[in-house]
Amino acid sequence: MKKYKAFAKVNIFLKITGKRENYHEILSRFMRVDTLYDELSFVSKETLDAKANDFTILGDFSCKTEQNTIYKAYMALKEATNSEALEKLMHTYAIKVEKQIPAFAGLGGGSSDAASYLKMCNEVLHLDLSLNELAAIGVKVGADVPFFIYGYTSANVSGIGEVVEPFDEQVLSFEIFTPKIEISTPKVYKAYRENFYAPIDGFMAQQLKERPSREVLQTMSAQEANDLFAPALQEYKALKEYYKDGWFFSGSGSSFFKIKEENRNG
Repeated sequence: MKKYKAFAKVNIFLKITGKRENYHEILSRFMRVDTLYDELSFVSKETLDAKANDFTILGDFSCKTEQNTIYKAYMALKEATNSEALEKLMHTYAIKVEKQIPAFAGLGGGSSDAASYLKMCNEVLHLDLSLNELAAIGVKVGADVPFFIYGYTSANVSGIGEVVEPFDEQVLSFEIFTPKIEISTPKVYKAYRENFYAPIDGFMAQQLKERPSREVLQTMSAQEANDLFAPALQEYKALKEYYKDGWFFSGSGSSFFKIKEENRNG
């Protein structure tokens, strides 16, 4: 059975631009990490001890099935398409996930898995949904899902994640380190709103959108590049033990990253 790669991402920068009801609007540069990915495939339930009518996920997950982003993607796709073929597919097959991307890490693993699942179903069931239509379904699952739907290697992501604009640049290779600290993204955003709220203006946002990722990482500090770094440090004091100069913070954490040495002058 064909395997589908669900790549990780890092946030080169992540700036808050305002609020929309209970959400924060962002501007962020997402860059795909080609060397870190989960692999998804469909596995016949005939080979498993799994109930035919149950939605079954095989993989190293600590959450309940109903909390898994893949299950949420299934429910969102079912609601959007009302496809009987989709239900039949998941009665007959389990979805197997070979996990490599750490959870609670700011690397987009859950969102990437959800995006890959939506694209897999679209392909095998011939649903003929466009990438825009899949992205509109995906954003209901998570703000990062549309980026992974489009499959860009680098993109400026704005709004609450639904606006994804490809950015033409060389893809960088990264060293990534993920401390074993489970970070709650809502908790970090809450701390940001209460203690650090300082959205950037449109002029700075436009400047950032035009800057190559390498230049951003050469000229900004971790705190300057990511508005969520300071609130994450406040809420998770143990992060300070792992931070080193020259490393950057991805999303709401807990992963740190930097450009691999061989890329620095490339």
